[in-house]
Amino acid sequence: MNRFFKRVTAPIVFILIFCLAANAQVASTVRAEWDVSARIRAEGLERSQVMRTASYLTNIIGPRLTGSPGLKRAREWTRANLTGWGLQNARLESWGPFGRGWSLKKFSAQVVAPEAFQLIAYPKAWSPGTNGAVTGDVVYLDAGDAADLEKYRGKLKGAIVLFTAPRELKARFEPLATRHDDNSLLALANRPDPELEQAFREAERKRQPQRQPSPEAEAFMKSFRARQFYPKKIQFLLDEGAAAALEVSREGDGGTIFTEQAIVPLPLNAKDNAAFDDSRPNVWDKYPPPNLPQITVAAEHYNRMAEMLRQGEKLKMTLDLAVEFHDEDLMGYNVIAEIPGADPKLKDEVVMLGGHLDSWHTATGATDNAAGCTVMMEAVRILQALNLKPRRTVRIALWDGEEQGLFGSKAYVKQHFGFLGDGSEASIREALIRGEKPKLTAKPEYEKISAYFNLDNGAGKIRGIGINGNEALRPVFRRWLMPFGDLGASTVSASGSGGTDHISFYRLGIPGFQFIQDWLEYGTRTHHSNMDTFDRLREEDLKQASVIVAAFVYNTAMMDERLPRQPIR
Repeated sequence: MNRFFKRVTAPIVFILIFCLAANAQVASTVRAEWDVSARIRAEGLERSQVMRTASYLTNIIGPRLTGSPGLKRAREWTRANLTGWGLQNARLESWGPFGRGWSLKKFSAQVVAPEAFQLIAYPKAWSPGTNGAVTGDVVYLDAGDAADLEKYRGKLKGAIVLFTAPRELKARFEPLATRHDDNSLLALANRPDPELEQAFREAERKRQPQRQPSPEAEAFMKSFRARQFYPKKIQFLLDEGAAAALEVSREGDGGTIFTEQAIVPLPLNAKDNAAFDDSRPNVWDKYPPPNLPQITVAAEHYNRMAEMLRQGEKLKMTLDLAVEFHDEDLMGYNVIAEIPGADPKLKDEVVMLGGHLDSWHTATGATDNAAGCTVMMEAVRILQALNLKPRRTVRIALWDGEEQGLFGSKAYVKQHFGFLGDGSEASIREALIRGEKPKLTAKPEYEKISAYFNLDNGAGKIRGIGINGNEALRPVFRRWLMPFGDLGASTVSASGSGGTDHISFYRLGIPGFQFIQDWLEYGTRTHHSNMDTFDRLREEDLKQASVIVAAFVYNTAMMDERLPRQPIR
């Protein structure tokens, strides 16, 4: 009986000892993580340099359009700062070629008759200049298709043309700035895996009887068709000898203007979807098609001019636009720097973090994305200041060309880790249209990267992180967020976000993450606008984000294994 009891209980005792040992190991790991998190908090909240960095990037260097002297200056300055903080191998890695840079030298726009009033307006990036001040009649081009354009033939030479429809402005009863509340964070936490959500919506669409499109859907399609036609209208204006093309700001009011790059003209006989063809010329190409000056005007001022013309007033306007193109170096460059790994077995593996350094030209690119870059720079500064020794190499990347299509990060991933299809976007789309997953061609470094963390949704504090359906990460990320619950960060969502540089990694099956942030004014006042300035940054939010990023990056670098991966989705 005694021998039998021993035979029965021995495995149980072994399992209990194993569990106790495992629990002790987990507890020891958690204590170590919390101890480091406390040190990171103290450095990041009490001795932060994040606002100093942000102020220099925005107030001193200013706009950082891809290819511009401003971006070149920002690259050199950030590389020098990373080196000064003790990071190693700080360098510029080339990608491209991209094309020409562009910078604004002088601009003014005003109506001069029947009465004078100054316009709130900005030229679109890569727009040609006017070769001195030009004065012309203001004409409203009311044309929705090629047939409508014919009534303006021969009537636009030297004219300054309003070529988009006025935009209705409504009173604002909601705040411009918003933060996540408990309900919105709970909704994010409860969101399903993105693929399951997409499959559910598709099944619902097939199950539901055909319904009339909603007013919102109809309005969207009307706007989409109008934008398809814009390049053809620009070509018509160019052919007719118009002096300039003016458009209403696509959103915003109160003098806030949202604008990006000039439109490349498109022949009238081109197919409707040609405006979205990747193979057509870009406005930043070294030898782009001929173009004319293009200006974006604040909605209130644009609407007034359109109404004056509708009621029979004769308007004259004076424009003076001087620009400079920069084609001495057509390449783009990412800023890269490292904290070397300390573990002989893991030091060749990397944990990456980054944000995009380029911005638009109408302001100083504070929330988009000096905020993200300064937080990531502050995160590595914190790790370096504490003399922490991550087992894996920590590598920061400040990306170029994000605003034109994630160009810098896509090129980096292709150079270092691999690519889908034949490396072109067209081959990826073709595979998806066929219902196939694009083939991955992996490079040796593909197995050496553990994760990439990104910040590019404005200047708000971090409220959590999206895991893109990778449920194996949920308990890990919940544990890493626990020390920062009192700072407002606790949500782990199955969904992720799109539209920025982590997608370049995630699409290849590399764990790539964008943190969940409070949007503040990002979608209402600062995203690609003339009001994206240093004053829109919140110091306490950027400090909070810096310490959370530093902790996530350090914890990832200290794990025994890489973060778990998913198949390419």
